[in-house]
Amino acid sequence: MAGRIRDEDVAHVREHSHIDDVVGDYVQLKGAGGGQKKGLCPFHDEKSPSFHVTPSKGYFHCFGCQTGGDVIAFLMKLEHLTFTETVERLAERIGYQLTYDSSGPSTPGINRSRLVAANTAAAKFYQEELAKAGPAQVGRDFLNGRGFDRSAADLFGVGYAPDEWDALYKHLTGLGYTDTELNTAGLIKEGSRGGFIDRYRNRLLWPVKDISGDVVGFGARKLASDDKDQGPKYLNTSETPLYKKSQLLYGLDMAKKEIAKKRQVVIVEGYTDVMAAHLAGVTTAVATCGTAFGDDHIRIIRRLLMDDDAFRGEVIFTFDGDAAGQKAALRAFDDDQKFVAQTFVAVAANGMDPCELRQTGGDEAVRDLIARRVPLFEFAMKSVIAGYDTKTPEGRVSALNQVAPLISKIKDASLRPEYVRSVAAWLGMEVDVVNSAVKSAGPKGASSRSTPSTPSTPSTPSALSQTGSVNLKDPILMLEREVLKVKLQVSELATPWSELEADAFTYGPYAALRARIDESPDQAITDLLDRTEDEELRSLITELTVEPIRTDGEVSERYIQSIFARLREVALSREIAEIKSTLQRLNPVENEAEYTETFTRLVGLEAARRIQKELAIGEAL
Repeated sequence: MAGRIRDEDVAHVREHSHIDDVVGDYVQLKGAGGGQKKGLCPFHDEKSPSFHVTPSKGYFHCFGCQTGGDVIAFLMKLEHLTFTETVERLAERIGYQLTYDSSGPSTPGINRSRLVAANTAAAKFYQEELAKAGPAQVGRDFLNGRGFDRSAADLFGVGYAPDEWDALYKHLTGLGYTDTELNTAGLIKEGSRGGFIDRYRNRLLWPVKDISGDVVGFGARKLASDDKDQGPKYLNTSETPLYKKSQLLYGLDMAKKEIAKKRQVVIVEGYTDVMAAHLAGVTTAVATCGTAFGDDHIRIIRRLLMDDDAFRGEVIFTFDGDAAGQKAALRAFDDDQKFVAQTFVAVAANGMDPCELRQTGGDEAVRDLIARRVPLFEFAMKSVIAGYDTKTPEGRVSALNQVAPLISKIKDASLRPEYVRSVAAWLGMEVDVVNSAVKSAGPKGASSRSTPSTPSTPSTPSALSQTGSVNLKDPILMLEREVLKVKLQVSELATPWSELEADAFTYGPYAALRARIDESPDQAITDLLDRTEDEELRSLITELTVEPIRTDGEVSERYIQSIFARLREVALSREIAEIKSTLQRLNPVENEAEYTETFTRLVGLEAARRIQKELAIGEAL
């Protein structure tokens, strides 16, 4: 799309894209008082929520990593989009038609909204192909054989890629999409004889959506039973500007609200398992997209679970009952240490996955599988022990040597003694023997107790403040901070701002912000940010915009008057102290005129300070 987006359109999109709704697609938010909401920061790992959103102002700020800004800044940073791509995406979200200034520069690169639209059109094409008589019957047979009827296929948008070289390519180019767009989206590829061909042929297709519901790629299952298709059983979209497999969970767009509501997530292994689980009533099920469950997936889930130091929520892994499934469970044991939520494993006794269970036992069998989950620690330890002959002393000792390190890794120290006793019972050994092995297996000098990290809150000095010996909890600096917050958050009530002394702010960043505000005192925060290039100053602006004003209930005019008066009193006191020092150095006989002028100024300042002190009485920080 040529040209720049008109400024009035950008302003409209920013104003009508409610930041708590947009952020809520990625982060589980809860009320924090004072019209604020908070959650776990999506930009860095943390155990306690320090990410604050102020819907009334349209801004967010993390007091842990100091990232902040408006709804456009949030989406740009989280999705790694350009400014134009972000505005286009938000406009699409609210159903607003953008207009472009043809006199402006051309927008470089690929338009994200076009890629999403191409993927969406492809998904529709595949769905329509699945419904056609003829070759698509093999796809319908596959679904029917696994217990999925037409309505189930429609619910999950399952489609069929026809066994043709360029059916999708012709369809999408006919809709106006370019070769570059389709190739970038991963829908086509270069053929061996030149030109472009469809990436998927004679395969069943599952559209993969991001957390906000945009189609960003596909998972494709081979249907040919002969050597006609030499490709892998499952073929997923390659990495594209939209499709980042390490950051995607299939079914998350459908499950996110239930995950947040129930504080539970069920991790299954494939697309059909997600379908079976949801249809059976386990609506918190998700699956990875052709990759192992990793750190990025953990971060996404923790944000939705609001996984903090309160040990709330459940993460339930389902694995096949074979050796590979047990190996996956042991990998999950290490991942558990990255959750605070309690972690479980659900494995069917007969080794079936959720899809197979639903076929043989119906929806109830799937629900029972999840209901009969066992703690991950127990499953992992029993899996290890099962590999040894515990009827012999050598087998018991070998099993203990393998299990002891697992117990020592459990981050919840209160659980370790419980598992020491359990392992002793499973192995038929004395508790003291097991306990000794666990202590020996633990890290040397490790603390016997695990404590969560201290949360970063608005009362904790930010990274910006960690300069020299500055203590932002100093009462005077807290007062300066409070006045700046009032100016940024309720500017219309900050009428005494223009009366502040020139040196009212003593901390460098606060003084710099005051100077920036004074360049245009009535400008909106958006304009203030747009005119501020210094990243630390921008971070301070968003931080003070979302940090609650330190008063109970509504921010009253009396409170504002009192803190401005108190800051003026402090500034006047500093000036008075300097003048008194000057008078002590002056000889009233030799410098009579200067002495008289300085003394007269002192009298006036003392009177002004008394007035401010009276105005400040009745309110205290």
